[in-house]
Amino acid sequence: MDNKLKKAVNFSLSIAVITFVLAAIFSVISSSVLSGVMWVIGLIIVFIIVLTGVVFDMLGIAATAAEEKPFHAMASEKVPGSKEAIAIVRNADRFASFCNDVIGDISGIVSGTASTVVVLQLASSFGYTEGSAVQIGINVALTSIVAAVTVGGKAIGKFFAINKSTQIIFFAARVIAWLETKLNVRILSNVMSSTKKSR
Repeated sequence: MDNKLKKAVNFSLSIAVITFVLAAIFSVISSSVLSGVMWVIGLIIVFIIVLTGVVFDMLGIAATAAEEKPFHAMASEKVPGSKEAIAIVRNADRFASFCNDVIGDISGIVSGTASTVVVLQLASSFGYTEGSAVQIGINVALTSIVAAVTVGGKAIGKFFAINKSTQIIFFAARVIAWLETKLNVRILSNVMSSTKKSR
């Protein structure tokens, strides 16, 4: 098997495993949290999940749109986050896959599940039984709103990701640099030391 293809397959398998684990964790957490709160709080949580998906979708697109050159100038001046930004751009395909496919898709799935829980809570709080016409109507309305906010938010996010890619990636890189430094969490360190420019 070709070395590049082998790496792509290994990365795909690792992403699939990570997605499985994260989806399970997020589903359990969201279901547990939503089961113990009022429907209003549940609705806020649903839109926070949707916003998370929109933000990560924007980050993934920004990574593919950004150029290395501005960050090399920052790195020469030892600006915090510049090296991490270079690593993100050089690994744009993997970074985008994680942001868009893993976090983005999980957010979509979890928000759908969370919406169902909120609908049941909302219907029961007004005395409507599961399966009633009102409950079905609430479900359709909330699902449509969540879908509209998700698609509209991602459309706006794509605009900023393409037109403000440098600023977005630099901000993300500074956050990652802070996490690696302050919390001693290794996110891009290994990638930076082993990746060569592929563009």
